[in-house]
Amino acid sequence: MYLSKLKRKGTISTPSKGLYELGSRALFSPNVSNSLIKIYNKIKREFLYINFCVWESRWLNDFMRHQPFKYYTVVEVEKDASEPVFGFLNETTNNVFLNPSEEIFTRYIENLDGVIIVKSLISEAPLAESQKIVIPALEKLLVDMLTDRNLFSAQQNETEYIVKTAIEKYAINEKKMKRYALRRNRENEVKELINISLAK
Repeated sequence: MYLSKLKRKGTISTPSKGLYELGSRALFSPNVSNSLIKIYNKIKREFLYINFCVWESRWLNDFMRHQPFKYYTVVEVEKDASEPVFGFLNETTNNVFLNPSEEIFTRYIENLDGVIIVKSLISEAPLAESQKIVIPALEKLLVDMLTDRNLFSAQQNETEYIVKTAIEKYAINEKKMKRYALRRNRENEVKELINISLAK
């Protein structure tokens, strides 16, 4: 009961099960651009009942040593609605791609600015809310970085550093992260990265 009281007051935090540390870490709260808010509201008005989230790949820049020159706007939407949402955005916006392959990334996306990528949202993915829009939780972004290597190509050489920096800077729910990693077949890789980060 005393530990729970200290956690509520922010005196201690729990970076992993059975481990406590002094102080509390901030919640992940990325800078949500006006353009991202507009895209979210545009989709929300047209598709009232679908589950989706939006984000920008530059949100991971704060955790990186080397800064990528390009970034993507990403719309993740439940699988059955991905085609309609893609068609809807494609009517009024340039450079919209649906679940692009490695070849599409290499031949087209890498040479374009202002790209919007529509992709299928994994069920039970950890989501959050910021400025009244639904975004991926940091745990989700870190796991996806290890899986979607085309989308996160700029981060592939810094995965260990990114996870370590994210854990140091923000409150990470390891249980949530590992559960999602299991859904994406990255459980062992995530466990190893977390252990390396906590050991340093």
